[in-house]
Formats: sequence, structure tokens, C-alpha cells
Amino acid sequence: MRLLLNIIWLVFGGLFMALGYAVAGVVLAITIVGIPFAIASFRMANFALWPFGRRLVDEPRAGAFSTLGNVLWLLLAGWWLALGHVLTGIAQCVTIIGIPLGIANFKLIPVSLFPLGKRVVDADSPYAFIGR
Repeated sequence: MRLLLNIIWLVFGGLFMALGYAVAGVVLAITIVGIPFAIASFRMANFALWPFGRRLVDEPRAGAFSTLGNVLWLLLAGWWLALGHVLTGIAQCVTIIGIPLGIANFKLIPVSLFPLGKRVVDADSPYAFIGR
């Protein structure tokens, strides 16, 4: 079922969303200051490409710099991304077939708001429930 949902997700917007995050990561990687944000953007692209069967967990070793970077990210880009995921998720939940896609969009909200200090793990992994 995960494979089917991921293929449907990929066709109906996941590929474009992942490409958008990847392009943003390339632009952010141009400067030295933007490299941590670029890595987070690539992580978001990976999660946006194939979200079903994966979870977002907190990285236990993330420090104060990730918190500071998350505040900066939230102010500059995070809330716009989260708003886009909310609106897209609501629009997808209008149809019965789109409900799982809308839920996947809602799963992307935390990583779009605070991408630093997070990692993506398989839902079956023992690490999937750390920090929950």
C-alpha cells in the first residue's frame, strides 16, 4: 500500500515539491552560511519525494545552533512553506482519494517549519518512535 500511495503522491505533486526543495538547497549551498539550511532543504526534498512509510524524528544530538537556525528559518521561509502545505493538504482532502495525500502534506508541516535537528527514518525502524 505504501508503494501505491508513494507513486500516486509522486505523480500528483510530490515530484514538483521535491524539486522545489532541491533547487532551494542548491541556491542555499552557494554561500557558506547557507550550507546547514541547504542540507536541511535536501532532507526535506528527500522526505517530500517519498513520504509514506517514513517518519520525522528529532535528532537527539542537535544543539543550540539548530535552534537558532530554526528560528531564522521560521521567520524567513518556514511559515510560507507550512502555509503552502496546509492549503494544499486541505485542497487534497476534499476528495476521498486525496485524503492520504493531504495527510502526507500535513506530515511535511513540522519539517517545513523547523528543518534543522530532524532526521527522516523508516516507519518500521526502531528509531521511528524516539522522541514521540
